[in-house]
Amino acid sequence: MKTQALLPLFVVSLLSLSLVACGKKEAPPEPAPAPAAAPAPELAAPTSYQPDLVNGPITVQAITLGNAISATKHVLSPLTSFAPHDTIYAVVDSMGSGKANLKANWTFHKAGKSVPVNEASQDIEVAGPTSSEFHISKPDGWPAGEYQVEIHLNGSPAGVQKFNVK
Repeated sequence: MKTQALLPLFVVSLLSLSLVACGKKEAPPEPAPAPAAAPAPELAAPTSYQPDLVNGPITVQAITLGNAISATKHVLSPLTSFAPHDTIYAVVDSMGSGKANLKANWTFHKAGKSVPVNEASQDIEVAGPTSSEFHISKPDGWPAGEYQVEIHLNGSPAGVQKFNVK
């Protein structure tokens, strides 16, 4: 009879152990937080109106001087000093859309006086970036000194480039 008295105690002990084994388990530790990502750079708000340079009014963007140009009317090597027998090119880069007139006034400066060298103009049709060229040459050579070319767009000054002949 002793075994019969121990049987209920054994069953109760077994059930207790089962309940403890099936009970709520401790939660696993949370993973360490990921390193904080660098904040995204803030975009600067536009500070001023940016006109549509391609479809807007025609403007002169640059005047570049050199003694040689490419087939696409770009100066091969920008210069501000020339040899007496060089052909001197002025490439005018313009932007916009429409028709316009470009004029180049070439002058020689000596002793505070300005002497006209050449004047040329051309009608252009612009649709986006456009390059136009003017040039001067003198087979017997340019006198040494200071010169400049002034570019006009539709009669208004658009830029000046000074250069020397040595």
